[in-house]
Amino acid sequence: MSDELELDQQESMPVPPTSGELLELVDELIIAVEGARTVPLSGNVMLDRDRLLDMLYRLRDELPEEMRAARWMVRERESFVARTNEKAREMLERARERSEELISESYIVKEAVDEANALVRRAEGESTRIRLEAEDYSEQAFEQTESVLSDLLGQVRRFRAELHQARREGD
Repeated sequence: MSDELELDQQESMPVPPTSGELLELVDELIIAVEGARTVPLSGNVMLDRDRLLDMLYRLRDELPEEMRAARWMVRERESFVARTNEKAREMLERARERSEELISESYIVKEAVDEANALVRRAEGESTRIRLEAEDYSEQAFEQTESVLSDLLGQVRRFRAELHQARREGD
């Protein structure tokens, strides 16, 4: 019983056309176009529109399921490639932006280091100037002190000489 059911189901299922049948239909289309009358003074031809459309519909309807699946797969593949290319472009754009940020930050760091080095050089120059002024001031102060002490020493010697002179005269 089940064998009979399976045979009935197989008989009711449409039989896919063979590639030979499809080629015959394509050949009919070619013969129809080649045998068509030409329109005077042009390369165009006149065809029976209904007959040509009927042949094209039959051709489309009899295309094997594998070709439809293949066409669907091709569209899916193209869609996948397009999505992947878009993602790749986005990643490249983000990488380019990040790289520019890093370059910019690096430039900022370099500017900061250059500014810091300039500040250190100015500070060192200022400290040298202050040290030299302090040494000059100290030198002048010591010189004045030496002069005062020298005058005092001269006065002390003079007073002592006067004192010694007065003692000798008193003796």
